[in-house]
Amino acid sequence: MTVLDHARPVTELRHDRLVTEVHPDRAAMGKAAAEYAARRLRDLLAERDRVRVIFAAAASQGEMLDGLAAAGGIDWSRVTAFHLDEYVGLSLGDERSFGEWLERRIWSRVHPGRVDKIDGGAAADGPAGPDAEGNRYGALLADGGLDLALIGIGENGHLAFNDPHVADFDDPRVVKPVEIDATSRAQQVRDGAFPSLDAVPRLALTVTMSAILASRAISVVVPGPQKAAAVAATLLGPIETACPASALRRHPDARLFVDADAISGVTR
Repeated sequence: MTVLDHARPVTELRHDRLVTEVHPDRAAMGKAAAEYAARRLRDLLAERDRVRVIFAAAASQGEMLDGLAAAGGIDWSRVTAFHLDEYVGLSLGDERSFGEWLERRIWSRVHPGRVDKIDGGAAADGPAGPDAEGNRYGALLADGGLDLALIGIGENGHLAFNDPHVADFDDPRVVKPVEIDATSRAQQVRDGAFPSLDAVPRLALTVTMSAILASRAISVVVPGPQKAAAVAATLLGPIETACPASALRRHPDARLFVDADAISGVTR
């Protein structure tokens, strides 16, 4: 088991197959993660006609997305963009939706050749709506898979809205409806996405753990002291759905970017 030694500078850790880059602060972490994502995109575009990328919509991704939007040498016209999750009941274009957040933060700045969004409004269309929209979006994702996933880790260790009570490492579905747990809903309030807990939707569609882990490469960006417990569980705890992000340690091509605050739970 690898642990952080605070007596000397540490820039890279390895836990099973997962490589972690430790940076002194959030700005340095975001810059490094953006450079890594840009490099991976350039390499992928040199190998194939089109590249399929999925994005997390979260405040934790802001610095990385800003750096990626400013990066040169990426032919975004050959990129197909997806997103990890969406609230049931928020239609396309709703400013509170994850799709619209990503539109503002990255897609309107780089203009991918194609953007496929989850329609949270369609997902609320009757009892069959969540499954129907999940199946539609899942089919788009399955038609070619994912070349690169740009994701984060939640305070409860979730990836997307695969909270511990619904996470399944071998999920047969690609996208599924879930009930969001209390920790994840409270995180949305702390991140400034909603004014109160009552305003946060209770249902979402999420790309499943099995689909995320099937991505050919994964970049994970996790800043801040509020994520320290989740990072420690991810790196040091058992690989289990109690901390869904722990499964990243099994992925053959995943890299985690953290700042000093986020790694603070990994101590001697």
